[in-house]
Amino acid sequence: QVQLVESGGGLVQAGGSLRPSCAASGRTCSRYAMGWFRQGPGKVREFVSAITSSGSARKLADSVKARFTTSRDNAKGTVYLQMNSLNPEDTAVYYCAADRNGYLPTSVNDYDYWGQGTQVTVSS
Repeated sequence: QVQLVESGGGLVQAGGSLRPSCAASGRTCSRYAMGWFRQGPGKVREFVSAITSSGSARKLADSVKARFTTSRDNAKGTVYLQMNSLNPEDTAVYYCAADRNGYLPTSVNDYDYWGQGTQVTVSS
């Protein structure tokens, strides 16, 4: 019932920034906690961030919490992942996901809906 479409990935040099976004179908995504995950080549899909349905709280993976943050604009039905100080280890396909039930879910199997992913490539 929920369709998620990521955009805003691309190629960036090490040390640069990107701000992918995820647009949800329908009028609002305010019912759902929203997460970002990433999957690099030959790697498992790993948790990056989560934000509560209201946007009042967020959680970042330890590996990125000093550099990334997530936000949402429920009026626009959009969530964002602000990525700063990127390094080549951040190269991955980044996926947004929506969870109907959780608060700040961190596991892949917590989420009910997934976007198609957007490629982020960080060059050295």
